[in-house]
Amino acid sequence: MKAARIVLVVIGVLVIAFGAYVLVTSVTPKRIGGLGVWLLAAVVLHDAILSPFVVGAGLLLRRAGRSLRAWVLVVVQAAIVLGSVLALVVLPEIAAKDHGQKNPTVLPFDYGTRLLLVEGALVVVVVVVLVVGVLRSRRAGGPSGSAGSSAVRSTG
Repeated sequence: MKAARIVLVVIGVLVIAFGAYVLVTSVTPKRIGGLGVWLLAAVVLHDAILSPFVVGAGLLLRRAGRSLRAWVLVVVQAAIVLGSVLALVVLPEIAAKDHGQKNPTVLPFDYGTRLLLVEGALVVVVVVVLVVGVLRSRRAGGPSGSAGSSAVRSTG
């Protein structure tokens, strides 16, 4: 375990060093300020919006029932994170398309519709996973489901 941790730390440091090298050699000094603003905005979006939303969804799910399987919470929170990150990636394209562009081949698709389709597919996959998981746990061990991970119990 310790050797694996050391290998992962070394790989992480090498990736950071490579990123710093690429930054210094390929980004002009005038653009570093814009990059800093972008990185700061990403941290703020993550820490002020995405993380509290995921934690809040987890708290609401825990209050929804007396006990909730931990895997259910993981599936729903992972779907929230995936959907949020996907939206954050696509929203700039939607905004740019709405503002118009000089070259229509740069943003050729209807990104809003495609985002809704992919988010809908994500919801369908999550519902299927939850239904299959609940059915399997009921078959394996009755309503409480002895198979699978432990329940997350709410206190309150």
